[in-house]
Amino acid sequence: MKTRWSSLNIASLIVAIALLIVIVSALYTNRLVKQLQADEQQRVEIWADATRRLIQADDTEDLSFYVTIIEGNTNIPVYIVDKDGNVLESRNVKHPVDDPRTLEGPIVLKISESNIQYIYYDQSLTLTRLKWLPLIEFGVILLFIVVAVLTLITAQRSEQNRVWVGLSKETAHQLGTPISSLNAWQELLQDRYPEDTLIPQMRLDIQRLSMIAERFSKIGSEPQLVATQLWPVVEQTISYIRTRVSNNKVSIVTQPNDLQTVYIQMNAPLFGWVLENLLKNALDAMNGAGQIMVELHREGGEMYLDITDTGRGIDRSLYRTIFQPGYTSKKRGWGLGLSLAKRIVEDYHSGKIFVLRSELNVGTTFRLVLKESIDGGTTA
Repeated sequence: MKTRWSSLNIASLIVAIALLIVIVSALYTNRLVKQLQADEQQRVEIWADATRRLIQADDTEDLSFYVTIIEGNTNIPVYIVDKDGNVLESRNVKHPVDDPRTLEGPIVLKISESNIQYIYYDQSLTLTRLKWLPLIEFGVILLFIVVAVLTLITAQRSEQNRVWVGLSKETAHQLGTPISSLNAWQELLQDRYPEDTLIPQMRLDIQRLSMIAERFSKIGSEPQLVATQLWPVVEQTISYIRTRVSNNKVSIVTQPNDLQTVYIQMNAPLFGWVLENLLKNALDAMNGAGQIMVELHREGGEMYLDITDTGRGIDRSLYRTIFQPGYTSKKRGWGLGLSLAKRIVEDYHSGKIFVLRSELNVGTTFRLVLKESIDGGTTA
């Protein structure tokens, strides 16, 4: 959980810095835009004065200076219109507007007492592009934020996966020695007390430990999938859970149908682990009293395995959160059960696992979606 919060803080810092860059850039660009607007207005006023003097000049006056000013305007679109708004002349206009009087201005161009014209002008292409600059920068920075956050999330998940895989394999390794020892002790007891009825139960528990160690050892490696009948694996897991229920207030019910011989490409020990996790969570959610219903049905080429309990339910906002590593509603536990179950179903068996429906204080249904095996072959 510590790593997760650290990653969130880094993501928040990245967003904050990016937003700060956008704000500073927008303020600075806005200042430049206003300066350029004032500069262009001044240039148009000088251009208007040069135009007026050129029109009013006599034949003996040197007009080269005014001509230079007029020809020097190569980027600001200008219109000269009469009092009725008719365009008399335009300059630097690629796409004429219908009514120049909607543009900046007017600057009065007084030729004589009876001849008054008006100059309207538009923003230069440079100024227009500069106004778009903050939006372009915002888009680029937004893309940067998305890429950075996705990279951070991917790195975080990869780190978590390495931790879980390492922990699983180390657990399997540590279990190996005591399991071997227990096997030897069990065989010794069997030889000395062949009539003892508790020794076979001990053997079953040791076999269970061996299967658990095998499950942990397979986490992180690509398991071999074999075409296996789904329902017997379900019933075997249910049978094991039933023997661990300490009272008669809990019932686990299955609904028989014609799908009990359906084959699924699966790794039975790992898939049994998924079912065991879901059934144990259902038992915990019911606080020692209630019913668990396990149903299997087909839609198209997919098999739907639904596990429904009558427990306390799950808030809708937590439907996805419960599958995240470290999340748990129990006082004890690491919160890895549903996370590993999701990985086993989706990454190893190409299926889906999710909360189909849930209602607080009524119950929850988890659904597993699996593809039916047609050829009965084996895949790695």
